[in-house]
Amino acid sequence: MPIALTRPVSESLDRCELTYLARAPIELDLARRQHRAYQEALAELGCQVIALPEAPELPDAVFVEDLALVLDEVGILTRPGAESRRPEAPTVEEALGRYRPIRRIEPPGTLEGGDILRLGRTIYVGRSGRSNEDGIRQLTAICGEFGYEVVSVALRGCLHLKSAVTDVSPDRLLLNPAWVTPESFDGWAWMAVAPGEEHASNALRIGGGLIYPASFPRTLEMLGRMAVKVIPVDVSEIQKAEGAVTCCSLVFDERPR
Repeated sequence: MPIALTRPVSESLDRCELTYLARAPIELDLARRQHRAYQEALAELGCQVIALPEAPELPDAVFVEDLALVLDEVGILTRPGAESRRPEAPTVEEALGRYRPIRRIEPPGTLEGGDILRLGRTIYVGRSGRSNEDGIRQLTAICGEFGYEVVSVALRGCLHLKSAVTDVSPDRLLLNPAWVTPESFDGWAWMAVAPGEEHASNALRIGGGLIYPASFPRTLEMLGRMAVKVIPVDVSEIQKAEGAVTCCSLVFDERPR
C-alpha cells in the first residue's frame, strides 16, 4: 500500500512564501476543508494517509513534498531554498526514517522536492530559484549510488519544475511549453495544457489514477478522455499560496526499514 505523508494546513498559511503570485487573502477554514478532501482523494486511490504534526508557526508546512525525495532504496532530505522552510525538516525526517535510510542535501546546496520529477530510473531536476547547482550535484551523487540518472532541466517563469510538467500516465507528460522545453524529456510523449490555463500542468498520479485541480476545466476535460481515473479537487486556497496537488503529500511505497 502506498504511504502518503501529509501535514495539516498551518494557521499562518497567509504568511507563506510567494515568488510569482501577488498575495491574496486566504480563507483558512476553507483551505482546511479542501485539504481534508485532498486527503480523502489520496485514500480513494489506495494510500495510507499519515498526517504529520501540525506546525502553526510554519506557514508553508502543508507543502511536505518540498522536504524530501523518496526512492525505493533511500529517503533524501532536501534543503529548501526558502530559509523559512528549513525548520519543517525534523518531523519529516522522523516519519520518513521509519521507512527508509536517510541521506541529506548539505549546505551550500539547496533543493526542493517541487523541482524533482522522477520518471522511472531518470530523475529530472529543475534549475530554479529554490534549487541550486550544488544541490543538484549532491542529488546526482546520491542517486547515482543506486543506479538513477539525474538530468538538470532549465525553467522559465515558474516556481518549480512540477509547476511546468508532471506525468499523467506511464508514457505521457502534461506540460506548459512556455515554462519548460518538451525536448528536455527525451522519449516521452506530451500534451500541452489548455490555452489560458498556464498553471494547469500539476497533476498527482498514483497508480492508475490522477488527483487534479478542479480549477482548470479545459485541461481537466482533456485528461478525462484518457483511460485513467481522474479525481478533481478544489484547491483554490492552496493555489493562492503557490501550492498545487503534488505539493501537499509525499507518496511512496511502504518498505519499512
